Amino acid sequence: MEHGRLDVVEKSLDIETFLIMQELSAHQKLENQLCFPLYAASRRIIQWYTPHLQPFGITYPQYLVFLVLWEHANQTVTEIGEFLLLGSNTLTPLLKRMESHGWITRVRSDLDERQVMIQLTDQGRQLQSQLADLPQKLMQCISPNSPDPEALSAFRHVLWQLIQLPE
Repeated sequence: MEHGRLDVVEKSLDIETFLIMQELSAHQKLENQLCFPLYAASRRIIQWYTPHLQPFGITYPQYLVFLVLWEHANQTVTEIGEFLLLGSNTLTPLLKRMESHGWITRVRSDLDERQVMIQLTDQGRQLQSQLADLPQKLMQCISPNSPDPEALSAFRHVLWQLIQLPE
């Protein structure tokens, strides 16, 4: 008898759990999440960049640092972090690897020793011309299946709005 009661309790818990899961499932389905398509699209775009960066020995995060330095020249680690939304604990090892390749130099500021200035070397500046057509190559990867350029521009605008929301 006791065993029979446990079966009933277990079955009722299973039904209760099932009902709770049904109720929550619409909100918790992967397909209804904003975060997942953004994450998956980001990973896909990085996958498209990778074969174009590998011949130069550059990773995607390093490419982002190059984009900042090509546009804004000498920057502190903090300033680069602000552009890329990365902390110095993430950037420092990345910048050390870039320095070991001879692409950048890291120099302590004369005005404030706590600040490390990041400067491109000649080799780092040369990569700018070597990678100048990379955005067009990426668009060629995307364009057979993508929306029109205006839709992509509008989408990029929405993404920037999301990025700029307070934490």
